[in-house]
Formats: sequence, structure tokens, C-alpha cells
Amino acid sequence: MHERAVVVIPTYNEADNIGALIQQVLDSASGISALVVDDASPDGTGRIVNDLVAANKKVAVIHRPGKLGLGSAYRAGFRHAISGGFELVLTMDADFSHDPKVIPELLAGMTDHDVMIGSRYVRGGGTVNWDFRRRLLSHGANRFAKSLLRFNTNDNTSGFRCYRRAVLESVRFDEIQSSGYSFLVEILYRCARMGFAIGECPITFVDRRFGKSKLSRGEILQGIKTVFRLRLARRV
Repeated sequence: MHERAVVVIPTYNEADNIGALIQQVLDSASGISALVVDDASPDGTGRIVNDLVAANKKVAVIHRPGKLGLGSAYRAGFRHAISGGFELVLTMDADFSHDPKVIPELLAGMTDHDVMIGSRYVRGGGTVNWDFRRRLLSHGANRFAKSLLRFNTNDNTSGFRCYRRAVLESVRFDEIQSSGYSFLVEILYRCARMGFAIGECPITFVDRRFGKSKLSRGEILQGIKTVFRLRLARRV
């Protein structure tokens, strides 16, 4: 890896996962760094990360005063990564649903692309430990977004991604209205509309080992509204 890369990891109550995850992230590729954006997790996630920061200069943390949302965490992480001079910025979940072993493949894909997505919906990808309802919801959300927004990619809600710094600077991520998981759809839509080369590599998404999913009904409704808002704006 010749370009400086950092993995942005939003956290809220991930004390059972974060220490082992960060170690695997750092072991995944030479020279890679980790940036945790913690929303004042009451379970002590922030304290665990503080100890890791003190022990390893490749680990950094942003402490926020409360639960401010996933989109807001990404924006904070992106600003920090850009100011820190990183050329490649990855994002991933903190619960081991995204396997750090895929990071080298995402980085390799950046040779020919501006954005890489860890995709459940390309050949070789899939999900583990999801019930029928969860599978139906995810497939439906991606088909819905792909159809209305005319994406050429298959997994448009995946949070396991890699962006070039220049892409993040160009899409003006601070102006994105979405604050939750729909942030992922909106920033990808901006990338696609601006003509950036977007690639996908297969991943197996494994349902979280500890804790509960943070995807709420409100987040789902917000995602639907976001797709309609972007589709209507496209007609203007």
C-alpha cells in the first residue's frame, strides 16, 4: 500500500468488539490507521479506545457528547481524515459484520476506482445469520434505490467502503442532509452523479456477534424518504 489509509469506525456501545476489531484492522494492511468516532457510549467503549490510542500512534478517537447519528459520525471522521492528510478513507461497522480481512481487497480495487464497496450482492457475496425478514428488507432497499436512482452498483446501502480523499472533497459531504444510514445512499448517489468510478468486491456480511442491531424502523423510513427526495431532485 503506497497511499496513507485510515479506517473510520463509528461506535455506540461496542465495548465487547472494539479492541479486537481495531487490532485486526491494524493487522490487515501495512501502514493503515484506525479512527474511532464514539458517541459517548455508556458501556465504556470510549475508555477502551483511549487506552489503545495511548499505546499506538496509528489509533485515534473523536469523542462526541452524545448519540448524534451515523451520518454525522461519518462527516466528523471524514473531516478528521482529510485534515490528517490521508489519501484513502475507509468506513466499516464496529461489530465484526464487516471482516477486516477484506480491507486489502478494497484497497487493491482503488487502483482502478475512486470508490470501492464491500458488496453482499455481487457474485461471491452474501449474508450469514439473517432471517427471511432481514434478507427481504435489505434486498428490497437495494433494488428500490438502484431502480429509482439508476445506480450501476448492486449494494448501495453497504457501509464497508473505501473513498479517495479527492472524492470526499468533491462531493461536499458536509452538505449531505441525511443523518442516519441513508447517508450511505446519498453520498454514493453524489459520487455516481459526478462520474466517479465505483467498484464492488464481494463480502460475506455476518450478523453482529454481540449487542443489538441499531437499524430502527425510523431509519428505514428515513431511507425511503431520502431515495424519493434524491429522485425528485434529479428531475429539476
